[in-house]
Amino acid sequence: MKNKHSSIKRRRVIENTLVYIILTILCIVWLLPFAYIVLQSFRKEPGAFLNYVFPKEFTLENYEFLFISEYPYNFMDWYFNTLIIAVVTAVIQTILVLMVSYAFSRLRFKFRQKYMKLILILGMFPGFMAMIALYQILKILKIETNIFSLILIYCGSSAMNYYITKGFFDTIPYSLDEAAKIDGANENTIFFRVVLPLSKPIIVYTLLMAFIAPWGDYMFASYLANGEPNMYNVAVGLSQFIAAKDGMLNIHFKHFCAGAVFVSLPITILFFCLQRYYVEGVTGGAVKG
Repeated sequence: MKNKHSSIKRRRVIENTLVYIILTILCIVWLLPFAYIVLQSFRKEPGAFLNYVFPKEFTLENYEFLFISEYPYNFMDWYFNTLIIAVVTAVIQTILVLMVSYAFSRLRFKFRQKYMKLILILGMFPGFMAMIALYQILKILKIETNIFSLILIYCGSSAMNYYITKGFFDTIPYSLDEAAKIDGANENTIFFRVVLPLSKPIIVYTLLMAFIAPWGDYMFASYLANGEPNMYNVAVGLSQFIAAKDGMLNIHFKHFCAGAVFVSLPITILFFCLQRYYVEGVTGGAVKG
């Protein structure tokens, strides 16, 4: 019996060790590109693609360039454009998603199931299919060269992302709603006083996802910018560094790496600070009973 238990224990140790080894390898592979970008952002010697990884000489000049650069490489303007778009979009999207998710989760109305199925089907079509039509609509409204046109696009279909939030709301016992109604509460009171206080994880998750999407978007931002520098976000702006011609790529590749690191830091810090809520929001961690 002891030999059997010892064998099982030894097998579990071997399995766990193999799992940790595989996960470690995957983490290293995942971190290698980021480590390369960070190293290149501190490199002083010029050149885009060198045959070595570790810089021969380190400097902070690449980061200084981001703060002092002027047209056509005005990184700080791109950064503030992105920040405004991401913050406003995150707030509006979160409000819309929470309201729609609550309606589908708690309210019973005609064609409710059909509406949910229709939204899921529409969500299967990629957004870039509507880019030309959206641009023409914005052009008719004469706001195609305004950064708030991006906010309008990002928020326009945001309620279609209701399913994860609705799934979380479904885990909150409906008996709490009934108890609140007995005390005279209406739907608004139940939503704000009962459901939302129990939904902090999904609120943070929704807010975080709504912030990340416009922060790193390139496709829509590039299409609407159409060469207008005042419309650039950081993704479109940084692409100007690596799209430089006439030998400028060798000069600006280091600045591109520095910009990429600078842009990734806020969202990385935000994610790690809110990681607990993110996981609870995905798995559905509301109270049971």
